[in-house]
Amino acid sequence: MKFILSRLGFYFLAFLGAITINFFLPRLMPGDPIQSFLGRLAQSGGQITPEMVAALEMLYGYSTSVPLIEQFFHYLQNILTGEWGTSTRFYQPVFDVLGRGMLWTLLLVGSYILVSYTITTLLGIYVAWKRGTWIDSVITVSSVVVSSIPTVVMALLIYFVFASDLGWFPTGYAYDPKLDPALSWEFISSVLYHLALPLFSMVLLGMGGVMGMRSNMINQLGEDFIVMGWAKGVKDRKVMLQYGARNAILPMITSFAMSIGSIFAGSLIIEIIFNYPGLGQVMFQAMLSRDYPLIQGYLLIMTFMVLSANFIADLLMFILDPRLRSELEA
Repeated sequence: MKFILSRLGFYFLAFLGAITINFFLPRLMPGDPIQSFLGRLAQSGGQITPEMVAALEMLYGYSTSVPLIEQFFHYLQNILTGEWGTSTRFYQPVFDVLGRGMLWTLLLVGSYILVSYTITTLLGIYVAWKRGTWIDSVITVSSVVVSSIPTVVMALLIYFVFASDLGWFPTGYAYDPKLDPALSWEFISSVLYHLALPLFSMVLLGMGGVMGMRSNMINQLGEDFIVMGWAKGVKDRKVMLQYGARNAILPMITSFAMSIGSIFAGSLIIEIIFNYPGLGQVMFQAMLSRDYPLIQGYLLIMTFMVLSANFIADLLMFILDPRLRSELEA
């Protein structure tokens, strides 16, 4: 319990620090969201009055006449009460705009974590067991080469080959626009069909994890308890999975926690290239229009999700590693 409370305290302080950066960073960027909105209004022939400017500043939480520190405390109050402001790009509450995109981002990232870490873990275990063979050479070299390709290059290559040129997969959207969302096989199959290419791109880019698991597994195979297992005549499959792999997976959990931020960053690029309607698309449009409330809302959600994933990883390490528990209890 002491360990859990200490980690909760750490992540709470980290969240407060992220909130502070989240507030000040967009306001240090060049440009003014209110003036950007008024510029679009003027181009469409709308009339601009001082009352309108004051109302917009109050609505979007941005004012040149109010000190930044006062705006900051007002911002903290709004976060706690669920008032995240109104998007200057979509003219809707920020939470509603982000809610629509978050579902698809969670589907993409969650599918990636499940598929990628299963594949890389099993392949890493297998090639470590087959180390020195041609299977080891082919898989390890291929995984390093594929994972070394920049995200943009890999995604664009897959997009143009399989979606644009061959036409085997759709070039955008999360499902067929002709369908209405429903718990039917037609709708679910359409969602999976549109998810395939973005997910395939992310999985290929994550193949570098094979090398990490391979190294961990090889280190475990040299331990005394592995040699003792062989000496006792324990079957190879049991030694590989229950003795070696069980301990080799532990560092992968830490590696996973450290890579959560890069996973979401990679999904942002993937969503933009494949026109997938997740949070990456929302963030891209918000940056183009200098939509401060939406940018802040996006960063707030990303911060919460990354810190939550790291906290879950800490709990898993505490549960799965008896050495950690014994050190903390000592």
